[in-house]
Amino acid sequence: MNKLVQPELGLLYPHWPAPSNVRALVTTREAGPSQGAFACFNLGDQVGDDPLVVAACRERLQKEAGGRPLNWLQQIHTDQVATQFALGAKADAAVATNSDYACVVLTADCLPVFFCDAQGTKVAVAHAGWRGLAAGVLENTVKALDVDPSQILAWLGPAIGARVFEVGPEVRQAFMAGHPDAAAAFVPSPYRLKHYMADLYRLATQRLQQAGVEQVFGGNFCTLTDEERFYSFRRDGQQSGRMASVIWLD
Repeated sequence: MNKLVQPELGLLYPHWPAPSNVRALVTTREAGPSQGAFACFNLGDQVGDDPLVVAACRERLQKEAGGRPLNWLQQIHTDQVATQFALGAKADAAVATNSDYACVVLTADCLPVFFCDAQGTKVAVAHAGWRGLAAGVLENTVKALDVDPSQILAWLGPAIGARVFEVGPEVRQAFMAGHPDAAAAFVPSPYRLKHYMADLYRLATQRLQQAGVEQVFGGNFCTLTDEERFYSFRRDGQQSGRMASVIWLD
């Protein structure tokens, strides 16, 4: 079950049994100052949108996180994890162990994954496109949290759905190398020979469970088909905005 709250900005809050001091949200495109193809709440600053409008959106987002700094990353589709506040760090996941800053990733079809420990002392968020997911970004995030994996909760945010995410055979092979059970997350494409429909949510759940994370929630979205709420790079191409997934300790 996924819970939508604060309709004036269209924020999504994860529905998971996290400790009360763990705060997290995902933005949508439902309301905000962005115009045209980027309407209405674009957080991406490298997609061609008006920089002043993007800055205004980012300022509003920071207020939603209690005014604390947002640890914006330079996402490069890898398995790298930033373990401290470092603006522009080349990484696809970030961890926080105090309330000084919020961890944030941008997505527009790729899978955002929130993490926290059961005691509410550590949080993280990962940007899991298929490359980073296959490379081990979720496993590396679990390791960076440095707690018993059975004490970690994870929530899978808005990503492209299995019915519309067509990939080539090289993607399937990348996941199956060392993980033969990944085959269950691919079915032959009805559109092109030797292509597959990939289930990012199933792939992520498999990787998390293999890493010892037993409590996995969320995963009921599709950014491509839900055009009113979500940006989608595969649907809209270069003029797609970006959603932000933000988590912090209160």
